[in-house]
Amino acid sequence: MSVPPESVVPPPSNGPAVPPSATPSADERQWGLFAHLSALVGLIITGAWFGWGCFLGPLVIWLVKRDTMPFVNDQGKEALNFNITVGIVLLALKILVLITLGLGLLVAIPVGTVVCVAWLVFTIIAGIRANEGVYYRYPFTLRLIK
Repeated sequence: MSVPPESVVPPPSNGPAVPPSATPSADERQWGLFAHLSALVGLIITGAWFGWGCFLGPLVIWLVKRDTMPFVNDQGKEALNFNITVGIVLLALKILVLITLGLGLLVAIPVGTVVCVAWLVFTIIAGIRANEGVYYRYPFTLRLIK
């Protein structure tokens, strides 16, 4: 006996929600690009020392466009989560340096350099992929905003 396809229940997914099947419009793709690349602009404005501007751009774009554009809602949350994760890692490195009275620089400088280069590369890749209409997922990201 065969089971009709309508009665088959798909297994639960442990990963992110499945994106809608509709292709994002050109406007949504452009705003998705802005959601990712606004982190670069925020970092330039606030400076590398403070670095907290990297999540302000994605936050503003996500808050403004989340109700009207599903693709921007998804990509804005993704960019925001990634930048918050990177901010947490860099803050932990700064605390390590303070606790060890500067000795932690031996670890913080190489690890911080790798994290910053990876942040730049992944942000650019995400912007390009969002502009292509792909629901991009950053690796090593805490999904704090659902």
